[in-house]
Amino acid sequence: MGESTPHEQGSMEIRRDRSQIERVSDAILTAAEDLNYSKASRFAVRLALEEAITNAFHHGHRQLPDTEMIRVEFEVSSERIWIAVEDRGPGFEPQDVPDPTIDENLALPSGRGLMLMRTYMSQVQYNEKGNRVELVYRRPAS
Repeated sequence: MGESTPHEQGSMEIRRDRSQIERVSDAILTAAEDLNYSKASRFAVRLALEEAITNAFHHGHRQLPDTEMIRVEFEVSSERIWIAVEDRGPGFEPQDVPDPTIDENLALPSGRGLMLMRTYMSQVQYNEKGNRVELVYRRPAS
């Protein structure tokens, strides 16, 4: 966090509800648009954010009641977009997720979201427990 003065920053607790997910996404993407991030950049951020939130609810909260919330924090500046998504689940080991591009893993139902986040973001980092992911998108040089 804190690389440059943020144009917009926030923190939200959300339930597994499409409208709440869109509220977080809209706040981040509106700030990015205000700072003239390209349509492609905003697409990349939206995709990675939605994958992180989906993973938090689908995997992190698998054993938890639907009433459990996840926390999303963000900062949008002219240089980068930083997002943290944290669930209340037991966590996981990201290195244990099978590579979905290897032939023997093509049919497996997992790993694609993490691959997409790593593809589109400049940095993807999990905490030690594995229940919080930080995503950084750095604005490409013009």
